[in-house]
Amino acid sequence: MGVNWSDLSLWADVLTPLWLSLKVAFWATLIASVLGVGLGLYLAKSRLWLRNVLDTLCTLPMVLPPTVLGYYLLVVFGSQGAMGRWLKDSFDINLIFSLAGATVAATVVSFPLVFKPARAAFESIDPELEQAARVLGVREWGILLRVSLPLAWRGIMAGIMLGFVRALGEFGATLMIAGSIPGKTQTLSIAIYEAVQAGRDGVANILALVISVVCIGLLLLATWLTPGRRRARGE
Repeated sequence: MGVNWSDLSLWADVLTPLWLSLKVAFWATLIASVLGVGLGLYLAKSRLWLRNVLDTLCTLPMVLPPTVLGYYLLVVFGSQGAMGRWLKDSFDINLIFSLAGATVAATVVSFPLVFKPARAAFESIDPELEQAARVLGVREWGILLRVSLPLAWRGIMAGIMLGFVRALGEFGATLMIAGSIPGKTQTLSIAIYEAVQAGRDGVANILALVISVVCIGLLLLATWLTPGRRRARGE
């Protein structure tokens, strides 16, 4: 089936879910980065005996089926959930069938992809370098900003890129908690599903091409930033 590129409704069907997906992915990645890098640093430096249990819990969204994850989010943030009632009563916020709900779903699924590389990056730092900074009188915040982060930033950025790609393509959990409301919660992945169901193959092809190009570019960037691969090439 041919595509009428001059059809304004076609461009609206493409650009609107693209914009919503980029917005959701941006905020989800920002939140996941703050939480993931912070927790990755804590578990990399901590000797807490529960740290492997915490690591497992933080990695769980990576392996759970998206529909199961979406169901858990509905239980927690739904109108009958404790967190959902608290948000509604305290701030008049309803996450169900909203872009904020889509952002929460994307944050949860992308978090492990930021957290795991961040923890690995911090654990790969030679502790003698940080200890040398302490001997020179550098405070802990100074060590973090001047030693740890500069040495770990490639691994962290690779994780952030992977998290953004995951958030951009999130489907199952987002559909469960945010639904598919055109112009409001219908992200790229959901729009592709709806287009296929409606037999609009031209729109589905364009949407699939857009998200594929973006994801391939970000994955290549994440691969380039991966420390181990750069060392293997002698860079």
